[in-house]
Amino acid sequence: MNNTRRKHLRDLIEKTEGIKSEIEEIRTEEEEYYNNMPEAFQDGDKGDRAQTVIEYLDEAMTAAGDVIENLTSATE
Repeated sequence: MNNTRRKHLRDLIEKTEGIKSEIEEIRTEEEEYYNNMPEAFQDGDKGDRAQTVIEYLDEAMTAAGDVIENLTSATE
């Protein structure tokens, strides 16, 4: 791999790290939203939806981490 493509991959890694960080912030906000709900809401549709969103965001963070790992391996 030449230096131009390697630099491009490093730029993509940096962008992906930023996206992962933003997802983590949103996940934290959603978890706080869930934790501050009255118990009746936590056990209802709103709580279920918040938990589902948190799970999707966890999966997205894992996927972003995998992308970062693969791109990093490609630059070595």
